[in-house]
Amino acid sequence: MGEYHGTIYWSELMTRDFEGAKRYYADICGWTFGSMEGMEGMDDTYMIAFGEDPSMPLCGIGDMDKMQLDKNVPPHWFTYIAVDDVDAVVEKTRSAGGNVIREPFEVSNVGRIAIVTDPTGAAIGYVKPGN
Repeated sequence: MGEYHGTIYWSELMTRDFEGAKRYYADICGWTFGSMEGMEGMDDTYMIAFGEDPSMPLCGIGDMDKMQLDKNVPPHWFTYIAVDDVDAVVEKTRSAGGNVIREPFEVSNVGRIAIVTDPTGAAIGYVKPGN
């Protein structure tokens, strides 16, 4: 397996109170926020950095009101795990009794991503970094 396979790769806060969440985490954690402009499919997500250096992002924050998400989905933190082959992981997930929420897709400057639920129903993202 590759160097990053199975590691936590990225986490993002999904919220409907985008500005309130930014104020909260800036105050509590000292986080700053920067745009992810130019990253296809990431128009509604912002990078979170510690301190003033946005070149070293910790995680992301997404505005659920600007995304096409079911209105019943509550605010939550969402995690992505790095894998060597997203398509293979999707097939293994199906075989293991999990479900595919979003088939594999490409995000420029990020990699290939899929969103699934494991056999217990917990949602998780898988990413093959790169591209």
